Order: sequence, then structure tokens, then C-alpha cells
Amino acid sequence: MEEKKKKVETDSLLDIENLYVQYDTDDAVVHALNGLTLQVYRGEKVGLVGETGAGKTTMALSILKLLPEKIGRITSGSICYDGDQLLDQKEAYMLGLRGKRVSMIFQDPMTSLNPVKTVGEQIIEVLNLHFPKMAKEEKQQRVDDILAMVGIPAERKKEFAHQFSGGMKQRIVIAMALIAQPELLLADEPTTALDVTIQAQILDMMSELKEKFNTAVILITHDLGVVAEFCDRVVVVYSGKVVEQGTVEQIFSRTKNHPYTAGLLNCIPDLESTADRLIPIPGQMPDPAHLPQGCYFAERCGQCMEICKRVQPEAYEEDGHQIFCHLYSRQEETI
Repeated sequence: MEEKKKKVETDSLLDIENLYVQYDTDDAVVHALNGLTLQVYRGEKVGLVGETGAGKTTMALSILKLLPEKIGRITSGSICYDGDQLLDQKEAYMLGLRGKRVSMIFQDPMTSLNPVKTVGEQIIEVLNLHFPKMAKEEKQQRVDDILAMVGIPAERKKEFAHQFSGGMKQRIVIAMALIAQPELLLADEPTTALDVTIQAQILDMMSELKEKFNTAVILITHDLGVVAEFCDRVVVVYSGKVVEQGTVEQIFSRTKNHPYTAGLLNCIPDLESTADRLIPIPGQMPDPAHLPQGCYFAERCGQCMEICKRVQPEAYEEDGHQIFCHLYSRQEETI
């Protein structure tokens, strides 16, 4: 008889420690995550921010153990969910976790829905899988309730995906993700390609659902404006590593920021500014197949020092606000 795996005592719902993930392609070994560490607490809304290719989606897929087979693999680190080490769990455990305790909203609702099944059939599949003993009438009522909650009339559950607009499809995908009332929602660019009015409605709806079910949310995005509106805490990721994390107030106060975060903030339009153009971050992220020895942001940083090219920075921390940059760690040494 297999020995039951012991739970790890932890205050956080999700605890990712020093996670390394790589993709073994025909051309090269791509280092997608490079020591990423992240904690999420129950009911917390965390914004995971970074450019395309920073490793945000890879992190979410790693939590659910959905990395591409034969290509993506976790080489070291740990993912602890509610005291359970996920990397030690077998597929049967993960099937019970996905969709029930941890749900994910994938990037493109256009490809997330089955075109030959009604939206009601697709939503109820989650209940059929995780609550097989639930009465059919109760399942139908829960489908009606969740559709009403996301602003879709219950009678439209008999329609197909092509009969809905992009914003409505996104609402259906969110309904599918929340029908089982998960403890953690991974929202991967849930408002991409939606106009600002629909975007605001989706964020308001997700906030209401979070309050109703006390669901923790990881909002994966490159849009700092959305993060400022929705999140409690911000985690900035660059080349598969956390470079800064803190509360929304700490990040957006601009008193102390990682140079990369400062660059992202400078890309946000300011209605009070008279500047003709935004200030872009020069250059591109380093090749994930050939990462530099020191700070990954060094080649793009206007404040780069010699040590930055040779040594990975340690964390500077103040009131829970962490910045991984030699500018601040060197200041700390002189205090």
C-alpha cells in the first residue's frame, strides 16, 4: 500500500520555491523559468506582470502539470499547494485538482470552447467530472446560476460558441473556470483583445466572484493598468525570475523600483504629462537558450554597473517589498 504523502505546514495557499523549467527543442534548450519563487494566500489577488516570453504562462502550466509532453520539464524546485507537494503527485491526484480546486482561464476564448457542443454542455462537464453524484437538476441549476453571475441569460446555454461575441465567450470561459468554486484561479490574459468597456466589466465580475467564493486569483498580464485596478499585490517577472514584488501601493508609488519595473511604468500613458512620446525599454530580453551570467536585465539597463554583468543580485527587502537589484543591495550594505 502506497504511503500517504505528508502535508507541508505552510501559511500560503500556493508556495512556489526556486522553480526551474526548460523546453528541450530540436534547436536548443530554452530556459523558461530560472529560480522563480512565489507565494499566494487565500483570497488574495496577485498580478503577475512581464513582457511576452517572461515565463508567466509557463508558471501557470507548471502548477497544473500541463507542460508540453516530451518538451517541457521541471528540472528543480518545488510547488506546494495547500500543503501538498504537487511535483510528487500522480495524474489521478492532478485530475481531481484541475478544474475543481485550481482552475485556469486560458488566453484565447476563441480556441478554448468546443464548436460542436453547446456552452451549457461544456460548463456542465466540469460538474460531471468532479461531482458525479450531484443530481442532474442541481447541476442544471448551478449552470444557470453561474451564467447569470457572469451576465449571460440562462436560456442561452443551449447555444453554440459561434453565436456569442468575443466578450461573451470570455464570460463563458470564466463561468467554466468558476463553476466548481475553486480555491485558486489562474487567469492568463483574461482581458486581451477585449475593448476597454468589456475589459472593465470582466474585471468587476471577477472581483465579485472572488468576494463570493474567497477565490485567490493570479492575474497573468503585461498590462500594469489592469493590475492597478484589480490586484492586491504585484509580482514582476523578467526572463523567468522575479525581479520585484510588493503591494500595488509599493509598486506604483515609484519611490523605489527595479529598473525594469520603472521601464514598464514609464510605458503607461499619463494624462497629466505633456510628453509627445512614451519612453520604451531599449533592447530585448536575453535569448533564453543563452542567458547571461549576471543580472538578466543588465544589457538593457541604463544604470548597469560592472557587478551587474557578473553576479546575480540578491533581494533588497523593505516592509515586504522585494527588489532584486544591485542598486539597492549595495545601498543596504552601506547602511
